[in-house]
Amino acid sequence: MRLVRFGDRGAERPGLIDEQGTLRDLSRHVSALDGAALAPGSLAALAAIDPTSLPRVAKGTRLCKPIERIGKIVGIGPNYADSARLAGFRINPEPTLFLKAATSACGPTEAIEIPKLAARVDWGVELAVVIGRTSKYLSVEAAEQVIAGYCLANDITERNFQLQRGGQWTKGKSHDTFCPLGPWLVTPDELPNLDAIEVWLDVNGERQQTGSTSAMIFKIPYLVSYVSRFMRLEPGDVILTGTPAGVGLSYDPPRFLKPGDRVRLGASGLGEQDCLCVSA
Repeated sequence: MRLVRFGDRGAERPGLIDEQGTLRDLSRHVSALDGAALAPGSLAALAAIDPTSLPRVAKGTRLCKPIERIGKIVGIGPNYADSARLAGFRINPEPTLFLKAATSACGPTEAIEIPKLAARVDWGVELAVVIGRTSKYLSVEAAEQVIAGYCLANDITERNFQLQRGGQWTKGKSHDTFCPLGPWLVTPDELPNLDAIEVWLDVNGERQQTGSTSAMIFKIPYLVSYVSRFMRLEPGDVILTGTPAGVGLSYDPPRFLKPGDRVRLGASGLGEQDCLCVSA
């Protein structure tokens, strides 16, 4: 399934995209895409619904972030060797973890705010994992059983805030709109090969990033297991799995976002985002 949330701000409803690409209203069957609705049994019940029995939603209706309430967003540090080398980050024997504020999450077409005093706002296309079960101390083998699905993400970062303001990555990761998600949440059955997802990102029509999850250093089941050793995972939590080469910091001279820039990104099976940068 491709699950979405749609509608005007403050009046969003759950929905799905059928095989013909038609947006359908799920609100008669589930009140929100969060919490218990992301559990395996709940998702199985939604999958059993005949999409043609659901009301159609008008084309052009706004899609927003696919999870209604996000408890936490956990980021993974360098997870692609080329990206780490070009950006000057060290690859450690274990993943580097950081947190983005849940309030940084936004939809796939919302404006990206350039914060006040920001000078080095960077991009990063990523595959995001959405958790569907409360869990701790997961084995690698059990990790896939707690995943509700996957979505496209852009890990926006203000590099000065991240690297020059006391060394706390969260400062550079957490501004409003710094984590566009969606357009949809894809259930695991739609992505049978997590090691063959192609991702890309353009700024103002110029390709900046092209990569594949096949190049990940730490694979998704391991990452979910690893995070669960240090914090409880709950339904609606999001884990960002790292970005391939081509972030703005890696260029000589570096390239960063400014108001008026347009950022487009996508991934095979996960849809596309299209966001305009604006002043905060």
